Amino acid sequence: MKVVAINGSPRKKWNTADLLNKVLEGAASEGADTKLIHLYDLKYRGCISCFACKKKDGKSYGQCAMDDDLTAVLAKIKKADVVVLGSPIYLANITGQMKSLLERMIFQSMLYDKDHSSLVEKKKPVAFIYTMNVNDERAQDYDYIYKMNERYLKHVFGYAESFLSTDTYQFSDYKKYDTSLFDSEAKAKRHKEVFPEDCERAFALGAKLARTKLEDL
Repeated sequence: MKVVAINGSPRKKWNTADLLNKVLEGAASEGADTKLIHLYDLKYRGCISCFACKKKDGKSYGQCAMDDDLTAVLAKIKKADVVVLGSPIYLANITGQMKSLLERMIFQSMLYDKDHSSLVEKKKPVAFIYTMNVNDERAQDYDYIYKMNERYLKHVFGYAESFLSTDTYQFSDYKKYDTSLFDSEAKAKRHKEVFPEDCERAFALGAKLARTKLEDL
């Protein structure tokens, strides 16, 4: 069992990365081979609309023809048994790096037929972890993002689910920044009491995905 997690945050040791690592710990507890990839370490672009992945009998049919740092990542995703994506919410959406990955990860495998048929031969569960500064109520405003990504990922790969971590702690010392909008003590309290629960949920998610057959999810 190979589980690949992809961090769409510029931070390697904060909320999104912490949760992804917990997912991988959970998967490893079930014997999975795990790998964490940081998108901000890579140089690549989003889809350039060349349509080589759609060209009949073309050498790149069903796969992205671009050759950059994302090429190896797409290859790892193709071979993986489970894929876990993670991104903070910036300006009411996922990060640009994660969006560019999704463009190339999904579009290469979707046919332009009436059903938008999937060319993915090895179906696999995909989980998407979202971290955000807003509270649970405000997080509902982004529901269309979670559902849209779930719909595309499920259609192409066979299964998808979303995981939300809300009202996150953005930095350790709020006094250094212009943050009068927030109650720094409440933020610290939530990070101490609630974020560990999110980590436990992430661990459980990784264990579940590693031990459960796709058809049983």
